[in-house]
Amino acid sequence: MDQQKDRILRGTALGGKVRAFAVRTTDLVEELRSRHDTFPVVTAALGRTVSAAAMMGAMLKGDERLSIQVRGDGPIGLIAAESNANGEVRGYVHNPHVELTNIRPGKMDVAAAVGRTGYIHVIKDLGLKEPYRGSVPIISGELAEDFTYYFAVSEQTNSAVSLGVLVSPDYTVASAGGFIIQLLPGITDEEITELERALGAIPPMTEMLEEGLSLEDILKRVVPDVSILDEMDVKFSCDCSQERVERALISLGRDEIQQMIDEDGKAEVSCHFCNETYTFDVEQLKSVLERAKS
Repeated sequence: MDQQKDRILRGTALGGKVRAFAVRTTDLVEELRSRHDTFPVVTAALGRTVSAAAMMGAMLKGDERLSIQVRGDGPIGLIAAESNANGEVRGYVHNPHVELTNIRPGKMDVAAAVGRTGYIHVIKDLGLKEPYRGSVPIISGELAEDFTYYFAVSEQTNSAVSLGVLVSPDYTVASAGGFIIQLLPGITDEEITELERALGAIPPMTEMLEEGLSLEDILKRVVPDVSILDEMDVKFSCDCSQERVERALISLGRDEIQQMIDEDGKAEVSCHFCNETYTFDVEQLKSVLERAKS
């Protein structure tokens, strides 16, 4: 297996009393940086969010999907990510061009960009009548701590979340990834203490990726007896299309479409997630209008 490939590992440890996930998202985050022209601190914030989304997607099954919205009071505004159980992930931000002074060399002030006040919303489409919705306040803006808080409060699962994105001087993504360690029923106080000690001793996620450690090696630094159950590729994927955009135009109604024909003679619709633009000329809009009438 290519250790430099974007992928997710899922495993267990301590006799099934710990659930573990680890992800490498370097190529995914670079794809998003390129598509959305994000500045470094935004790349870091978006990269951390989609890394969390990828691992949370790996907790789903079948056709289940989830979406994450980070709505902080910082200059980035909304950070959105979506994922599914097949390792397909997409994401975007409201404001990709945020510049902030680093806390120190190599350490970006992600919390200032995200904001320290606001909410994280998680919506899961589990194929039920109504989707699951969970919301928690942002507690730090660094995001790893915020997702740790989300799991504890909204899903009643004590977890340790580590997320990291290292941006090169030329603004490209050098490494990105994360891990989630979750405590399950039956774990003892002594085992929890040992996990906390291990978590406190390991370097940042990006540093371990830069050292060339595999995802399995990274998990073993926290839970040495981890047993990997499965792994899958992680990739950028957007399900927008000309047909979906046409349906969206039809949903606007006949009057709105007629106004586009009369005033502009064309329409341009951009997908937030992939930044692709779909253009409709006057003849195409007339065709859409006929479909709306029928």
